[in-house]
Amino acid sequence: MEHFFSSVIEWYMKNINYGTITFLMAIESSFIPFPSEVVVPPAAWKAASGDLNIFLVILFATLGAILGALFNYYLAIFLGRPLIYKLSDTRLAHMLLINKEAIQKAENYFLKYGKISTFIGRLIPAIRQLISIPAGLSRMKIFDFLLFTIIGSGIWNIILAALGYFFYSQKALLEKYYKEISYLLLFLGILFFGYLVVKIFMMERKKN
Repeated sequence: MEHFFSSVIEWYMKNINYGTITFLMAIESSFIPFPSEVVVPPAAWKAASGDLNIFLVILFATLGAILGALFNYYLAIFLGRPLIYKLSDTRLAHMLLINKEAIQKAENYFLKYGKISTFIGRLIPAIRQLISIPAGLSRMKIFDFLLFTIIGSGIWNIILAALGYFFYSQKALLEKYYKEISYLLLFLGILFFGYLVVKIFMMERKKN
């Protein structure tokens, strides 16, 4: 298991480029549960080592976030509120950790804070991926939507990039405790997978 995990990390690090950063961040910014924390910090690590440019890492990460946000925005406009809420109660939506409560939470947040929520929401876990949906449902002006999304996503990506740079500065320490860190990451991965399974089970149970 440790060898497999190490191989996955090695393959992932070798294949990080501006294209994969954009693609993965677009997925992360849509309704698919994929953490940006596993995209930007490793890319920033490669930038610190000289393989990538840190400014381009942030630029393409933000571009990907914008693409994912625009997908949610226009999807909400196309489908409309009744269908969005109906789809949020399906098994597929539950597998993506989406339910009516999550959509309602994002919409209430948007109604409470207005346009600025598309900026603040990008910095809040569990809200950041879905905040584009109520923006689309309310037909927020595209210029305002893009402006606040760019600012919020940009700040978030700068924070993650700085984190990756910090880890690189601690490279010697990380290499010294590589085995222990690998076990910790493996444990966290299993824990996250378990959380997903329990979350989906609870959503399905609540639905039935």
